[in-house]
Amino acid sequence: MLKINTDQTGIHCDGLSRRNFLQIGSLAMGGMALPQLLRAEAEAGAAAQRQKSVIMIFLGGGPSHLDMWDIKEDAPLEYRGEFNAISTSVPGVRIGEHFPKLAKMWDKCAAIRSTIGQANDHNSFHCMTGRQRRSPQPSGGWPSISSVVAKMEGEGLHGTPPNIALSNRDSGPGFLGTPYQPFSPSGKGKQDLTLNGLTTDRLGDRRQLLDSFDQFRRDVDNRKQMAGLDKFNEQAFGVITSNRLLDALDLKKEDPRRLAKYEVPMGYRDVKSFCTARRIVEAGARFVTLSWGSWDTHSKNFVTLRKQLPALDIGLSALISDLGETGRLEDTSIVMWGEFGRTPRVNGNVGRDHWPRVMGTFLAGGGMNTGQIIGQTDRTGGEASERPIHIQEVLATLYHNVGIDVAKAQLSDLNGRPQYLTDAGRGPIKELI
Repeated sequence: MLKINTDQTGIHCDGLSRRNFLQIGSLAMGGMALPQLLRAEAEAGAAAQRQKSVIMIFLGGGPSHLDMWDIKEDAPLEYRGEFNAISTSVPGVRIGEHFPKLAKMWDKCAAIRSTIGQANDHNSFHCMTGRQRRSPQPSGGWPSISSVVAKMEGEGLHGTPPNIALSNRDSGPGFLGTPYQPFSPSGKGKQDLTLNGLTTDRLGDRRQLLDSFDQFRRDVDNRKQMAGLDKFNEQAFGVITSNRLLDALDLKKEDPRRLAKYEVPMGYRDVKSFCTARRIVEAGARFVTLSWGSWDTHSKNFVTLRKQLPALDIGLSALISDLGETGRLEDTSIVMWGEFGRTPRVNGNVGRDHWPRVMGTFLAGGGMNTGQIIGQTDRTGGEASERPIHIQEVLATLYHNVGIDVAKAQLSDLNGRPQYLTDAGRGPIKELI
């Protein structure tokens, strides 16, 4: 997996830092996802088809649902907070005042105010799997949705790796095993992109690249983690280092007029990674996970959000607009959420604390029935009072959008026991499909 840092590090209340980045790939420590996928599709003679993709925007730290999609206009100030609601292009739908661009295109958007099933845990596990990290798991552990999509749907179009995933806190492939375990060279931006110690200066020399990979093969073989290489391994490396993927990562090759849509005011957090995510989808990826912002606002909640929310509005609206203009919006599902919501009552530090009992979810594209708000919370925003939506139902909707039926699809854990992707009764959200 190729890792591209995108902006500054965020610090959460548990003392751990998270640098926002995209990771491109999927090479395994003891095997490779891509060669097996290439081989399977070659043997099956899979026909090319219109590809469905997902972009997951993860807001690490837990964003305040009450200050984004669920402004409590009639609640006392200590619950309502400092922000107001504004009307959208859809009659009767009101959202936070810092989303004026999204408000104008709400017919292409949807929000869930009543998402449940999350944990009080600074971890993406429950959003990536739909399960609690500390609950009992099948042999090998639950795989993330990105790994499942990569396994079940195969390589992306044009040979692009299927899974472009956030993984510093990613739950990983679970019982899907080492072929889906990310291999993580690091680097800051395209110019520093590395692959097992190889810089971009060397990527043009394929023979040198393969020679270096031979050394990697021998090292791994000595640990009995990989049997060897065949033409599919070489093809996989050709894919990883192809011009198509590298071009997608190079924003200098973006139309300047389009890139300008992602410009934010000075001092605001950069959102050009949203443009990069779109370009990677257009290059053929099936699943892109993007981490953005720092949302653990135990103090100065409104000071932080006054800078982050307008930037988020710019990035999201530009992403949706661009996907529409390039004809990819109907085939690309966008989901944005964090670890949990924030407390209804503002604390003494003018912040909001962790609130796992309910959170907000934003969705767009994917052929979904947008232009709506789903579910409601109570008067102070602390409980899901109407139409609670479990995280697994959101994931089931994303699976549905890429062509996977959670009522039928099963994968075997390490004990050979078949496992469904979601629990019984938790299927796609009927309002959206």
